[in-house]
Amino acid sequence: MADPLKADRLLQVLRAEGVRVVEVGDWRTRNRNHKGSWGPVNGSLVHHTVTRGTDSTVRIVRDGYPDLPGPLCHGMIAKNGQVHLVGWGRTNHAGGGDPRVLDQVIAESYSSSPTSPTRGNANGVDGNAHFYGWECENLGDGKDPWPGAQYDAIVRVQAALCRAHKWSAKSVIGHREWSADKVDPRGIDMPRLRADVAERLKHPASWNPGTGPTEEDDMPEYVNIGLANPYTLKPNAWDSIEFTQEWADTAAGHAAGGSVFVRGAARFTGSISLRFDGLPVGDVVQVRMSEYEGDEYKADHPVHEIVGTPGGAFGVVALTKRIGTGRSMRVRLLNQSEQLIAVSSAVLTALVWKES
Repeated sequence: MADPLKADRLLQVLRAEGVRVVEVGDWRTRNRNHKGSWGPVNGSLVHHTVTRGTDSTVRIVRDGYPDLPGPLCHGMIAKNGQVHLVGWGRTNHAGGGDPRVLDQVIAESYSSSPTSPTRGNANGVDGNAHFYGWECENLGDGKDPWPGAQYDAIVRVQAALCRAHKWSAKSVIGHREWSADKVDPRGIDMPRLRADVAERLKHPASWNPGTGPTEEDDMPEYVNIGLANPYTLKPNAWDSIEFTQEWADTAAGHAAGGSVFVRGAARFTGSISLRFDGLPVGDVVQVRMSEYEGDEYKADHPVHEIVGTPGGAFGVVALTKRIGTGRSMRVRLLNQSEQLIAVSSAVLTALVWKES
């Protein structure tokens, strides 16, 4: 819990974190303070805009709609990674949310498994008083990609605020985690985002990771694939996930219905969200990346375990690696129970940097 940053201090911490800031008009004094308090602030909320085009999106989040006056956030993070500051003070971005979520964010107390706070309640606490708000330019349809420059800027903005307030990454949540009737930011894995923010906070604000995008890097390619339908996983045999749904594959690593999600020479970072039905309580599904040359197995990477619980079996596994020329990467599963289970959901999202 903290007093909101002053406008000049915000600019200072954003620029120190490497954020490319665009100041829009009278943003320092544009707010909804006449409608209620702003502060103490307890965290930062990430949204998507359901819009296309940076200029028009900036106008919308600054001016709002007839039934929802602007500003609708503090800053809009564009596809190219620029952050357009449109307001400072109370803004119409968060609405009502679950008081339990606010308590968890204040205490930074929600557990590492699951890695998200309790899902929100739209009829609860006034979030506009308690959160910084960041709209991100995206259609929110699950197909519109999140370019590497934009994702990197989202991470940097959140890290800048956490660093300034001495918060951990658990002070950053998505709108869908605050309010049960929201889905944004669709296409961003919030536990993965918090992990990336946490990684930045381990380093000085000026840090540029060697495996992530910088202004000198080529733009990464976006991959978002999953399952069209659940399938059955037999016991006691490693099995590659065949991705039968493709929302985006600008890196051209995934053949229709195939198991490969990236091909070398390339480096990549992302995650896969998995859910299993029918896994007995206490039993385990192991998850690992495996390298191939064509259809020939070559190497395995470290194992992650997802454990059956009374509420189901689900988890998010990080995918980060570099693969060489001629190699490809798959995700493999090992059902260690003694019965058939269902792989009910597998959603993989990754950014891929092709190497020459």
